[in-house]
Amino acid sequence: MTAGSEEPARPATIYDVARAVGVAPSTVSRAFARPGRVNVETAARIRLAAAELGYRANALARALPTGRTSMIALAISDITNPFYNEIIRGAQVAATEAGYTILLADTQESGAVERAALERAMAMVDGIVLATTRMSDSAIRVLAKQRPVIVLNRAVSDVPSVVTDNARGMRRAVEHLGELGHQRITYVAGPEASWADGMRWRSLREAAMELELQVRRIGPGPPTVAGGAKAAADFVHHPTTAVIAYNDRVAIGLMRELSAAGALIPRDVSVVGFDNIFAADLVTPPLTTVAAPLKAMGLTAVRNLLAIIGGARPRSTEPISLPSRLVVRASTAPCLRTGAWRG
Repeated sequence: MTAGSEEPARPATIYDVARAVGVAPSTVSRAFARPGRVNVETAARIRLAAAELGYRANALARALPTGRTSMIALAISDITNPFYNEIIRGAQVAATEAGYTILLADTQESGAVERAALERAMAMVDGIVLATTRMSDSAIRVLAKQRPVIVLNRAVSDVPSVVTDNARGMRRAVEHLGELGHQRITYVAGPEASWADGMRWRSLREAAMELELQVRRIGPGPPTVAGGAKAAADFVHHPTTAVIAYNDRVAIGLMRELSAAGALIPRDVSVVGFDNIFAADLVTPPLTTVAAPLKAMGLTAVRNLLAIIGGARPRSTEPISLPSRLVVRASTAPCLRTGAWRG
């Protein structure tokens, strides 16, 4: 060592905390791993001493006697998608309330990447929340045999799940367009592996049949602004007076491209999205969309997962369904044309 240099400070250990409080190291360990088995006053003194010394309990070490790490994994398909913002926030609130930490995995819209990431994380987490997973049903069931799992935005038999009421949301969107006088609707689809996409397309067809409207489908395609822009190239060859997009990002990409081609939204084409992300109210014109209770989904998923980790059994094999609602903004208007716009 050079003259005047100092040795780096040694990280505080469980023994340092024990000496500072005047208790056995095993008592310090129990205060972090099983706080209910330590006197409340003693546990408070231990936490205070640990904070002053900069001691941090090792989650994996704590897991050895209890079998739990107080960590859960949250897998999302695309970290750049603002759809997940409120889901993550809700999940974080529920996890923090219970003293848990969230391990976030971005799976890049790939079932293979998702599965590999979760296999690596398996030993470190007590349970897993899959948000819009791209894995197959069989892969999800295999995962659920190893750790408690909750699935968002998808129904998988024998695996607990939380979904939004896609059928009701789509029905309201179709009714809204029908009331505005639109007779033909194009659906711009999302990823082929998306359960929500399949549900929305099926619900659209059912609602259109009841209301005697015509529908067509473009896709599947990526659930991005670029995906919406690409779909616009198909749309201009076979236009309709109204469009329902898989999500808001697709709707925004479509509107941008159609506007660049000379269409006026909503005079020429009315557009509806899904999810009600924050950008939906910022674009021009503001986007009419089906709003999902995203924060509530994250809260509900994590709270139910923690209950299962604690020994609870799901009351029903049916998914927990949360309500959706139509938010009407300026991207939809009465149909004033006898035929569809042509670019």
